[in-house]
Amino acid sequence: MVDKIEKNNKKTNDTDQSNIENKIAKEKSNEIKKDTEVKTPQVAQTISDEKKQSEEKLKLNKENGQASNNSQTKTLTSNKSKQKKTNDNEKKTSEVKRSQSETGDKFNDQNEFIEKLVSINRVAKVVKGGRRFSFAALVVVGDGNGMVGHGKGKAKEVPEAIKKATEEAKNKMIRVPLRQGRTLHHDIKGRFDSGKVYLRSAPSGTGVIAGGPMRAVFEALGIQDIVAKSVGTSNPHNMVRATFEALKVASSPKIIAMRRGLKINDITKRRKNSQQGNDNVKN
Repeated sequence: MVDKIEKNNKKTNDTDQSNIENKIAKEKSNEIKKDTEVKTPQVAQTISDEKKQSEEKLKLNKENGQASNNSQTKTLTSNKSKQKKTNDNEKKTSEVKRSQSETGDKFNDQNEFIEKLVSINRVAKVVKGGRRFSFAALVVVGDGNGMVGHGKGKAKEVPEAIKKATEEAKNKMIRVPLRQGRTLHHDIKGRFDSGKVYLRSAPSGTGVIAGGPMRAVFEALGIQDIVAKSVGTSNPHNMVRATFEALKVASSPKIIAMRRGLKINDITKRRKNSQQGNDNVKN
């Protein structure tokens, strides 16, 4: 009996201990749940705060990117507008220059220099593969007031040849003294190779009586009254060079007076006297 009672007491003690342990475990579990329940909203808040911060950062970055894009677009548009303005200004200046060159103002180069195209010749160079053609141009340039020059140019195209010839003519201009700005002071002879030229001064109203190449020279020079004759070759290059050789020899009473140390009136008196004597002889 005693053994049974002891056994029962042991069982009761074991059950009590187990119940106590279960209670303790339940209390711990409840505490853990409470802690977790307390902690989870804090974690959720931190996560939500982080999300909000990240979203705000993204918005700021987008706004900054849009602002930078807007600034870049503004700068691009401003640069494009500036380029358009510069291009428009350049176009306007080019149009003004073209209009000036076409119409010709008083202060333009075209009014200062009269350009006369005397001849264009097609030249062929024989090469191994065949012939290579180019163009040779002869141009006379003058200011219409006693300055004249001639030049020749060769190129594969006609405009380039004319441009070269005009540049050479402008660089090789000479001054020719004119009587009353319309004719020569005296008769002249000129020669270059097989080209011979005779130039005679003429009274007002005579006009320019001369051949094609010589006429171009006189018109560019500004002579209004002259009688000219070319004897020998009809090659325009030789004719033009012969006329220039004659014009280089031309002189005036002023030049002769400076050479002799006299006054201009003395020389002009002699000229008048000689003219009167010739008229009397003719009569």
